[in-house]
Amino acid sequence: MTVRRRRRVRWRPRSTADVLGAAAVALALTVALAQSATHLLAKAAAAWPLLALIGLGLAVMPSGLLVRGSRRRRADRERLARLRISLPELDAMSDEQFEYALRDLLVRDGWAARKAGRAGDQAADVIGVLIPLGRIVVQAKHTRVGGKVGSSVMYQVKGTAGPAHRADHAVVVTNGLFTRDAMAWGDRHGVRWVDRDRLDRWAHQGRALHELLGLPARRSRLPWRRAA
Repeated sequence: MTVRRRRRVRWRPRSTADVLGAAAVALALTVALAQSATHLLAKAAAAWPLLALIGLGLAVMPSGLLVRGSRRRRADRERLARLRISLPELDAMSDEQFEYALRDLLVRDGWAARKAGRAGDQAADVIGVLIPLGRIVVQAKHTRVGGKVGSSVMYQVKGTAGPAHRADHAVVVTNGLFTRDAMAWGDRHGVRWVDRDRLDRWAHQGRALHELLGLPARRSRLPWRRAA
């Protein structure tokens, strides 16, 4: 099969009239483009105040958002600094609300804290960090008034605070009470406890948790951590 090549058609002026015609078309296009550009520039010049305002708004908007964000964060810090929660208010909370309240109290005391409690939380409802105190794990036990927390909770917290969460301090907090065995066991094995009386001093009277519990000012080796 024979393949035919396409022949390129090239226009060549045949006379002076063709050259002049092509030049006239080019000149007309140039004039039209110039007129369009002039028209657009005239419109832009007429609308420059509006364009300037738009540009200024776009420039100011990010700084305005930063200022509002900074004010909101400052207001949140001031609100948390004044945070006081009474025992009746804590008693009326759900388990999850109680955990969030403990997180907010830690933030009030200067800890960078977050709520961690969920299914499979390995005995950590709130985790916080405060230099130079280190890392704290809080297990929340919201119970009915007069309810008691037993030693089994202390065993669980001891078994997970160091290995699972790398905590320097482990605390169990309840709006109820602890059994005598639970308190004694916790004191022996480095699991601190906050019962109803201590919770009132922390949440309502405004005493910082690390001051209330006498947490050391530097990271200490927990009883469950073996030397490397």
